[in-house]
Parts: sequence; structure tokens; C-alpha cells
Amino acid sequence: MIDPRSELLGWIDADRDLMVAFLSQFTQAKSPNPPGDTREAAACLTRLLDERGLAYRVVAPDPAMPNIVASFAGGRPGPHLVLNGHIDVYPVGDAYGWTYDPWRGTVTNGRVYGRGVNDMKAGTAGALFTFLYLHRLRKQLGGTLTLTAVSDEETLGPNGARYLIENLPEVRGDLCLSQEPTGIGTLRFGEKAPLWLTFTVRTPGSHGAYPHKSKSATKIAANLVRDLEALTEIKVETPENIARLLADGADAIDEAQTEGAASIVQKVTVNIGVVYGGLKVNMVPAYCVVEVDIRVPIGLATDAVIGAAKNIAARYPEVSVDVASANSPLWSDPEHEMVKIIQANVKGLKGFEPKPVVSLPATDVRLWRARDIPAYVYGVTPYNVAMADEYVEIEEFLHVVKTHALSAHDYLTRR
Repeated sequence: MIDPRSELLGWIDADRDLMVAFLSQFTQAKSPNPPGDTREAAACLTRLLDERGLAYRVVAPDPAMPNIVASFAGGRPGPHLVLNGHIDVYPVGDAYGWTYDPWRGTVTNGRVYGRGVNDMKAGTAGALFTFLYLHRLRKQLGGTLTLTAVSDEETLGPNGARYLIENLPEVRGDLCLSQEPTGIGTLRFGEKAPLWLTFTVRTPGSHGAYPHKSKSATKIAANLVRDLEALTEIKVETPENIARLLADGADAIDEAQTEGAASIVQKVTVNIGVVYGGLKVNMVPAYCVVEVDIRVPIGLATDAVIGAAKNIAARYPEVSVDVASANSPLWSDPEHEMVKIIQANVKGLKGFEPKPVVSLPATDVRLWRARDIPAYVYGVTPYNVAMADEYVEIEEFLHVVKTHALSAHDYLTRR
């Protein structure tokens, strides 16, 4: 009788070309968010499920943003494991700087190129294949395995994983795994929290030749942007055990998320994502909007950062502040059995153990953590995410699928 773990690895090796071709096709299916229409990309997933004869549900509070939910029970009672991935991707813009067509899913030199191939169509495809392979072994497994392939992640919107978590108790499970890009040398047990604030500046405005008649909304916004940088100096009290892990994993964090990442993982960061204002070059602007992406580290309350931002804005009576999205920095137990399972499998496949770390970007798994459900992320290296020539290394993609297939198997066969 073939060992099921060896069988899993054999299936993945045998399906190498099929998996790469699927990833290329999945990348070709445009799903930028905004605007967020993922129907074409979702159809790639459902076609494969249909071909394999697996049941699924399409849950779509917004018809243009379908979520795919599939689940099966093992041969005996056991834990409930959820595999989560998202279908939507960052927009391309004017495609400046791209060598390869961002929507072609070009396969060349051991890589697949395209918008969203890294964040996170490789991971969502990997979750789908993990689900398909484990289904073949379902009689040998305990518990339940659920796949959630969701929309509306890139804008932290209400129509994807948030809707499922709030309305479908059956997708919550006992533990969640994600293949979001991490870098194969790191395993994420927590992440910084995204805090999105919108600052609106309003003044009377005037003719551009009469700047003495009105303050300029854009000049006020420029001063505000400068002042908001003070948020990066807020003191953070990182829990001792997490600080120790981050120090131990600093080199791995820099390798996975580019040099300098480790230096900011425990700090507040401020990104001025969008600025727009003014109507015409010879008019004093009466209106300006600044959309700010703040990342809150573990050890700091999000409300404290909101309060500090509002205090800065209060220096300018022309400015109002709206909280577009607020999340708390959450983390799961870095000593959880799943951490050890993933580390053991990576060591068996690659000869090293990934370091448990905290992520700079946010993921949908925060929604499981908010329900006190442990959630962990292990994925490919985030090459050129939100940049030109985004790509994934094919060998990393296959390695991550192997790691998740083995780890899901081990979790669902433990006694």
C-alpha cells in the first residue's frame, strides 16, 4: 500500500504541467479590484471543480463578486480545517514598466508573470489543488476540509470573506490556512493591522489670482501629510515573546519582504495612498481629499492611532476625518501544532524550518483570528506585488502546494 504522503507528492509532481497551465489561465482571467468583478476568474475555479465532480456553492452578495465555497467530510470525526484564498487582484493602471502583458500569464524561464499571479492567484490555485488532492484521500481523513475562494479582499470589502464569516458559520472551522505570499523561509502567525483614514479639506476657494481671498485646500493637505508622519514615532510595546521571535526571524523577514522590512514590522507606518483636489490650474482649490493607509503593529491599540491622527487633523479647522476601515493587529499562537507541522514538512522538503514571523501586509485570515480561530500563512516569495512584472517562481509554487497538502493531511489524520 502506498503511503498517502508519498502519494500526495507523486500526484503533484505528475500534475506539474497541468498546475502551471491552470495558474497561467487563472492569471489571464482579469479580476482587478477596483472595480472588483471576479466572475471570469471565479469561473476558472468552478470549471475545474466541475471537471473533477466536486460539489460547491457560489455565494455572491454582490453578483459581480462571487465567492466559491466547497467542503467535504472525512471518514471519521475530527477537526475542521479551512483553506482560504482570494480571487481579486490589484489593478494594473497604465501598465507602465511591464515587460510582459500583465494579463497574459506568460510562462517563461521558470516563472509565471502577470498581475495577481503572486498576490494571490498562485496561492488560491494552490488551495484549490490542495483541496482536490485531499478529496482523493477523504476516507482516510478525520474531520472536515473546506475551501473558501473569495472576492473583495484587496479593498477589505464586505462582499468576500467578511460576508462568509458573518453569515456562514460552516466556513469558520477550527483552523484556517492561507497561501498568501510570505516567502518560503517564513511562516506568518500574525500581521500588522490596516487602518485606512480619509481626510477631507474644504475651503471657500477663489480665483487663482486672488489667493488672499481663501486658503488653499491642497496646501493645507500638503501640511497635513507632513504632520501625519509623526504617527510613525508612536511608542509600541511589543509582547516579549513576539519581539523575541521577530528578532530571531529578522533576516528571514528581510529576505522574504525585501531589506528593511524587519525594521518596520514593529513600527507604525504611514502611506499616503491617494491625493486628489482642485478643479483648474488657475483656481485656488476649495476641496482636497487625502486617503491614508496606516499599518498598526502588534502591541499597539488601533484606537490610540486613530486618536493621534485626529489630534493632528484638529490643527486644521478645515479638515474632517473619516475612518474608512479599522482593524486590530491580531495574531495566533506561534507555538500551535500547525506551526510545527508546517515547519516539519518544509524541513522534509527543503531542509530548513521557516521562521514564525509577523507580516507587514494584511490578509483575510485576520477575520478568522477575530473569531479566536487560529490562522497561519505560508506561501511563495512576494516578488513584485503591486508592481510591474509581478511573477511567481514555478518551483516555489509547487513547493508551497506540497507543503499545504502534506500539512492539511497531517492535521486531519492526527488522533
